[in-house]
Amino acid sequence: MQLLDATDAQAFIALRRDIHRHPELAFDEHRTSALVAEKLREWGYAVTTGLGGTGVVGQLRRGTSDRRIGLRADMDALPIDEATGADWCSHHPGVMHACGHDGHTAMLLAAAHHLARQGDFDGTLNLIFQPAEEGAGGALAMMADGLFEQFPCDAIFAMHNMPGFPQGQLVFRSGPTMASSDYATVTLHGVGGHGAMPHRAADPVVAAASIVMALQTLVARNVDPLQAAVVTVGALHAGQANNVIPASARLEVSLRALDPQVRRDLERRFKALVAAQAESLGVRAEIDWRAGYAVLVNDAEQTQRALAVAQRNFPPAQVVAQGPMLTGSEDFAFMLERVPGCYLFIGNGVDGEPGACMVHNPAYDFNDANVSAGASYWIVLVQALLSSTPNPDTKETT
Repeated sequence: MQLLDATDAQAFIALRRDIHRHPELAFDEHRTSALVAEKLREWGYAVTTGLGGTGVVGQLRRGTSDRRIGLRADMDALPIDEATGADWCSHHPGVMHACGHDGHTAMLLAAAHHLARQGDFDGTLNLIFQPAEEGAGGALAMMADGLFEQFPCDAIFAMHNMPGFPQGQLVFRSGPTMASSDYATVTLHGVGGHGAMPHRAADPVVAAASIVMALQTLVARNVDPLQAAVVTVGALHAGQANNVIPASARLEVSLRALDPQVRRDLERRFKALVAAQAESLGVRAEIDWRAGYAVLVNDAEQTQRALAVAQRNFPPAQVVAQGPMLTGSEDFAFMLERVPGCYLFIGNGVDGEPGACMVHNPAYDFNDANVSAGASYWIVLVQALLSSTPNPDTKETT
């Protein structure tokens, strides 16, 4: 289903590419948020800016119903040098839209434009353009600034492109859908010395190596085999010379889980294991634990409603009712802790198709065909959930 005519589709593809040329990092999305606010005002939305720093909310009220829904798109880019070679590649070295947030913003703007001109609904539509999804917690920042107090929602929805699924395929999942993300820096304090006389030192490198190997047992021996978790040591820094035992070593670790209790268990076991391993080897462990994003849990009722809209309006092959869990993380999880809703995926392409390159890769690019596909889904979702007719299940006509 495509609800945008060819002219509108091309206009919003051009807008997507313009945003792609001018990527902005977390909480620095000044150009992007100004563009979003300008467009929404032009189309008749009541616009609020500055939520969470650079967040924007556009509100459109129709009819007399007190029903309220929210749709969210993220706006920030990543600190990556682009390698796509596209005509619309980043103009800012070291910064690129490597996760498709340019496309998410364009999809929601395209839907906003259509709904403002032709949308038949009864209720309040809140369009949330969020900064700083990429690890900086923009959702929490908007919520701390009163997002849901100023713009109450009965349900909230978001959509992310996903390479590996066919372009335009809508993938839903009820329950736990994306992993929590926590981070730890472990600093091991030992006693430096000569490499030829290790008995006069307390070697933090040996302790670091032992801890790296022991951490592999956290998932293998402490997590239910029917659950999912990931522990990754991404960096180990120690020493500078082959004949010097350093006085300290540092590990950088990430931990992910798809169940809140597993997440808590991982933290407890991680801290105990690191401390015990360090002590057994005569060094002291200092742990800097940083809680990241929560487990993203889709509400069963709202996911079923969102799925039903897709099934009524799109071909069966284009809709997946219960997709896989993913170990990536997403701060929309915090919004779902406050408001019931659904986070779904739209396929960006499979091998051999444009958009197949995985996100967070210098060669990634958003699949422009999804500007229209994603906007079309947003349009039918709004008109179904805020239906102005007695039968909200009526199929959209084109």
